[in-house]
Amino acid sequence: MERRIAKIQKELAPDELLIISEDINRFYFTGFRSSAGLLFITRSDVSFYIDFRYFEKAQSEIKHCAVSLLENTEKTLNSYIQKHSIKTIFLETSYASIDKISAYRKMVPENCEISLDSRINDKILEIRAIKSANEIHNIKEAQRLTDETFFYILDRIQKGRTELEILLEMEFYMRKQGSEGVSFDFVVVSGKNSSLPHGVPSKKPIEDGDFITLDFGAVINGYRSDMTRTVAFGRVNDSQKEVYETVLNAQNQALAQIKPGAVCKEIDEVARKYIYQNGYEGCFGHGLGHSVGLEIHEAPSFNTKDSTVLRPGMVLTVEPGIYLEGQFGVRIEDMVCITETKYENITKSPKELIIL
Repeated sequence: MERRIAKIQKELAPDELLIISEDINRFYFTGFRSSAGLLFITRSDVSFYIDFRYFEKAQSEIKHCAVSLLENTEKTLNSYIQKHSIKTIFLETSYASIDKISAYRKMVPENCEISLDSRINDKILEIRAIKSANEIHNIKEAQRLTDETFFYILDRIQKGRTELEILLEMEFYMRKQGSEGVSFDFVVVSGKNSSLPHGVPSKKPIEDGDFITLDFGAVINGYRSDMTRTVAFGRVNDSQKEVYETVLNAQNQALAQIKPGAVCKEIDEVARKYIYQNGYEGCFGHGLGHSVGLEIHEAPSFNTKDSTVLRPGMVLTVEPGIYLEGQFGVRIEDMVCITETKYENITKSPKELIIL
């Protein structure tokens, strides 16, 4: 925690203040989970303010910064501004709403600026993009449970069971085995519904000839996993086999290019070019992948615009897909951790086509 905060402090001038108010960032810099609270960071000071509900616990758990009771935000903020001669306040611009910005502007004196410059916010994202060994361990544990859930549900997908029934059994099993919750709203779609990349599970029953797309993840110590597998039920036709193999080959070609120093958008291009050259241009309408950590979508991403250079410690998904409107869709998604020389595939579930 101290090292993370120190990296932010180096970016701040003596009269600048960063206010951390978002749950995710608050947890990242304090290690304390709460639904409220303010973390003030200046070049020379770190102070955490929390209301009565969490005050006692925060005092006992947070050791690397001062913890104070927050009773009145405006009075606390103005007192801090005066004490530390603050002239500029930075907010988390990735999360700050117009209402929040307006509220802060009303609270501070006229000679104190609420800056909309994203420089400090971008630094936060940059720091969070490189996962520590402990963060990677938590993500791996979440993915281990996700792989386990995949094997569990394969034996329980039966003709006539609905998408919703399958989803609920997956979620119940995952929570029972130790997940703190779901990484995101699971996607369990079948047949024509599988042509919807983020389709909503329904009461549609599983039928012979269906592709079933399962997109899901677990949460361990606040860190998330994300994987997708597409399986078939009963039988598949030649078109389904061709699409599946195209998606799998596209993923394998992209994976082969992942290493430190590679550029995100160039990895996306490898998979996208392969899919398009094989006759499916326009059928892969999302990015190849995204970073995962405390949030399910973090920076950087594998897409057509992201010029981020891969560095050791980054954790991203690789998830090409082909979606044929009104017919079916296929997506295969793994999580990879960039290492010093290449990458480690955290996802262990098999990728050859499974026909149940």
